[in-house]
Amino acid sequence: MIDLKHLKFLLVAAAVCSTTAVLAASISNYPTRPIRLLLPFAPGGSADAIGRIIAPKLSEAMGQQWVVDNRGGAAGNIAAEIVARAAPDGHTVFLGLSTVVTANPALYKLTFSMEKDLQAVTMLTISQYILVLNPSVPAANVKELIALAKQKPRSLNYSSGGIGSPLHLAAELFQKRAGIEMVHVPYKSGGASAAAVLSGETQFGVSSIASSLQLGKAGRLRAVAVTTLTKLADYPDIGTVNESGLPGFDVVGWYSLFAPAGTPAPIIKQIADAAMSILLMPEIKAKLATMGLAVTPLGPEEFKPFLASEIKKFGEVVKAANIKVD
Repeated sequence: MIDLKHLKFLLVAAAVCSTTAVLAASISNYPTRPIRLLLPFAPGGSADAIGRIIAPKLSEAMGQQWVVDNRGGAAGNIAAEIVARAAPDGHTVFLGLSTVVTANPALYKLTFSMEKDLQAVTMLTISQYILVLNPSVPAANVKELIALAKQKPRSLNYSSGGIGSPLHLAAELFQKRAGIEMVHVPYKSGGASAAAVLSGETQFGVSSIASSLQLGKAGRLRAVAVTTLTKLADYPDIGTVNESGLPGFDVVGWYSLFAPAGTPAPIIKQIADAAMSILLMPEIKAKLATMGLAVTPLGPEEFKPFLASEIKKFGEVVKAANIKVD
């Protein structure tokens, strides 16, 4: 005769075995239905374009439709929270922008954790930035810009694509590392920010490579330095902030895929492998390049340490600059 404790043990063991069998079956059959790709902003921006470029290819690669779902609002937090609270079964995925994931936790009071409730899948692309000046500013390089700003604190205005945007945080990190202080003038987009420097409404800005290089070549903007550790292959005459007195300065914008925390590793790997293979397709690379985006296919294990360093870096920038959102 089985005693009560033994019976209880057998029932628990049976339940565990049953759950394990169901989980194993769900992993082996994944995906079993369309996959929802949450985008943090409304249609029309870079995130939307990236999502709509990769979704059809992911559908082909994985045998289930990837459905793009634009959930703009709250600076990207709405889409991130939907994914963070979704079932960890690989059928809900977030296309995250660098500052949404790294800076928003310091900028907003969130009811979830970007770091603990979202799981890194793969990095997709990076966008490189460049420091630009209005040609009227008497500075030709980073050292001269820093010297001018130190000589006349708060005499220079700088524009960005909005409070907490990648361009804003990149400029704040530059100020912090250089020990200077300029006046921030936020605009509604990166394009409007670059236009402000162009017109002279502001004197300085951090801009995307795509929107500024041609203006720099035409002499309408002064391209001072790129924010990456290495020079641009196609523009070797433009230096880097890293080699201009601020060693280690390295800022890029990036887009990546995230799943709910707890998503099984085999499912994460399946999504990551599909995404990385798609990014290496010449037609996909070409489409992204027209947007000023370079493909950077990093798997979850490579992406995790980079993500941790980015969260630390931009969290510190937000706190040091005392950045507040309305």
